[in-house]
Amino acid sequence: QVQLVESGGGLVQPGGSLRLSCAASGRIFSIAAMGWYRQAPGKQRELVAVITRGGSTNYADSVKGRFTISRDNAKNTVYLQMNSLKPEDTAVYYCNALLARTATGNYNDYWGQGTQVTVSS
Repeated sequence: QVQLVESGGGLVQPGGSLRLSCAASGRIFSIAAMGWYRQAPGKQRELVAVITRGGSTNYADSVKGRFTISRDNAKNTVYLQMNSLKPEDTAVYYCNALLARTATGNYNDYWGQGTQVTVSS
């Protein structure tokens, strides 16, 4: 079994900051990439940011310059520092990991349960 457990969501005023964390646990051989996606009501899930094991990052245009993704490979943990938050950032944020459970296994996507981020005054 593999579990991704997120934390750090909540209610924040516009212009504020939040930090999300996601820890992967269980039978894990290697994690190729970890990332964050979000889904607002009535909208499709979208990529927010992703980071590879080597540290390469990619961000959605809407969050560039405001959000920073980082990763602790030793702890199988990914973080998302969100600054200058806007009401349009309100969504459920999901952690994702592309990982292999064994040395000979395939890489598959795993998801966390989601954490609510609400930006409102």
